Amino acid sequence: MEQRIQVIGVPLDLGANRRGVDMGPSAIRYAGLKKRLQNNAINVRDIGDIFVPAPESRIIENEKLKYLDVIKDVNTVLADQVSEALKNNYRPVILGGDHAIAIGSIAGVSQRVKRMGLIWFDAHGDFNTAETTPSGNIHGMPLAVSLGYGAPELTNIGGFVGKVKPEDVVVIGLRDVDLQEKKMIKQSGVNAFTMHEVDRMGIKEVMEQALKLVTKNTDGFHVSFDLDVMDPMEAPGVGTRVRGGLNYREAHLAMELIAETKKMISLDMVEVNPILDQGNRTAELAVELIASALGENIL
Repeated sequence: MEQRIQVIGVPLDLGANRRGVDMGPSAIRYAGLKKRLQNNAINVRDIGDIFVPAPESRIIENEKLKYLDVIKDVNTVLADQVSEALKNNYRPVILGGDHAIAIGSIAGVSQRVKRMGLIWFDAHGDFNTAETTPSGNIHGMPLAVSLGYGAPELTNIGGFVGKVKPEDVVVIGLRDVDLQEKKMIKQSGVNAFTMHEVDRMGIKEVMEQALKLVTKNTDGFHVSFDLDVMDPMEAPGVGTRVRGGLNYREAHLAMELIAETKKMISLDMVEVNPILDQGNRTAELAVELIASALGENIL
């Protein structure tokens, strides 16, 4: 069957502590996303960007949940667009923007899929709440929100709380986790493979275990890929660099194994920051990884 992809841009930078990721969707498009996918015989429909107001036009009312109302509104729109794309038999590819957009992506998928799995690639836990956050930045909260922890304004997007079950969630690439996040991640029951496990087991074994977990009792899975899971030598254009991440081939193999399952429902590619990048390298990497996840092969 023909692969039908709907590209949705979300130039949101209000969830982060550094400007620039709002230009991420444009950078990924400029790096040749549509042409790359079309060259692989994929039907690509790009519906443009969701409107996001500039931070300068808003006042932070809660230092523990910065720009909460705007992030809620943007993610509500995104959830509707993702749900509509799936209804029309398109696979959503969502371009960020900061990782707070995953709240809307996952909410949209959950409206169309009875039980979903989730693979979360990230150097960070993204498991904070207003009670634990050291910064108040909501891009450090989306995984917790999707599991039902945190502000009701966010957890209720899509009409119900708890979009995914902890046993159906796998986090890959962790290496910079806040103290309270460590406790919450362990208590939540999600499956986590830190870079220690990647180093010891190898990415092939990690992915085989991860894919078994997210497909065991589900109707498919969503992939949320934060480019900061990569080593900064590979992806310099991200907001929060952490040394010791995935290398180029590890990331590609992970995405290639995902494609082989033919069970990926949708994909986020987030945290590309062109201001911090070198010649759009990180956006070009994002395009390559998206192509691999959608089935591009070497031969």
